[in-house]
Amino acid sequence: MNQHRRWIVACTGLLCVLCAGLAFGASNGTKVKINGLITGRDGENLTLKTTKTQANVVVVLTDSTKVESPKGLGLRRSEQSVTALIPGLKVTVEGTGSETRVVAKTITFSSDDLRLAETIQAGLNPTQQQQQVNKANIATNAQGVEANKEGVAANQVQVAANREQISSNQEQIATNQQDIQNTTKRFSELSEYDTKGTVTLHFATGSDKLSAEDQASLSQLGQSALSLTGYIIQVKGFADSSGNAAMNQQLSMDRAQAVVAYLLQSCKIPLRHIVAPGAMGIADPAAPNEAADGRAENRRVEVKVLVNRGVAGGE
Repeated sequence: MNQHRRWIVACTGLLCVLCAGLAFGASNGTKVKINGLITGRDGENLTLKTTKTQANVVVVLTDSTKVESPKGLGLRRSEQSVTALIPGLKVTVEGTGSETRVVAKTITFSSDDLRLAETIQAGLNPTQQQQQVNKANIATNAQGVEANKEGVAANQVQVAANREQISSNQEQIATNQQDIQNTTKRFSELSEYDTKGTVTLHFATGSDKLSAEDQASLSQLGQSALSLTGYIIQVKGFADSSGNAAMNQQLSMDRAQAVVAYLLQSCKIPLRHIVAPGAMGIADPAAPNEAADGRAENRRVEVKVLVNRGVAGGE
């Protein structure tokens, strides 16, 4: 009888241990799917404000985290870079964890939401950006009038068309003012960062090649970043006013991407610590474009090492 009782007690204890183990595993491996807005990055973690409850959730990025965007109308998805996960981007996160912390398996977002986040990050709303392009087109057409008298009539027609387009954009700004205000409010809630290091790199006309001096400055900045906790690196490319708007926009992106490539390959900065590079074109000039030395100042890339103030305060 005593042996039988000991056997029952032993089985009961083993069952309790198994149940506790299963409960622990379930609490730490629970599948989670959340929708929200990225409000901050501190290196390998994202801060997400959920759409339903407006609660803050820490999303942990790992080397196996997949970043994807829907492709076409079906279930196909195209793989994206971790650098696309910028503050202001609406995402869907799937992974394991709890209501306050999720280890991300996949993060998905739409291309439209990414374009909107990049536009706001560049300091322009979509209608203002289009207006800048139209103004640049008018300037190009005006130069064509001076250069080719035979094309005056055609250029004047184009100038008028561009003016009509600007007028249309201004009307669109007025009709969509509430949407613009809502978007501004949405991005005003983003986390603030402290600048821990900055460097400005300059380029030759029409070039995206880094000089030896700029490579040395970038290497020094990269080494200082690696010693920080929860840092991110912001890269913005610029161009002078030479050439047309489309060419300058692409050239500013090429310069920013050249800097990102150097940070990855030569400075060994992990990709998840670099936010998507910004192509600013001729926006926000550092000096007047009328003089050669001013244009030289504007052919630049600005690089900043940032740390979320919440992380910096805890160091």
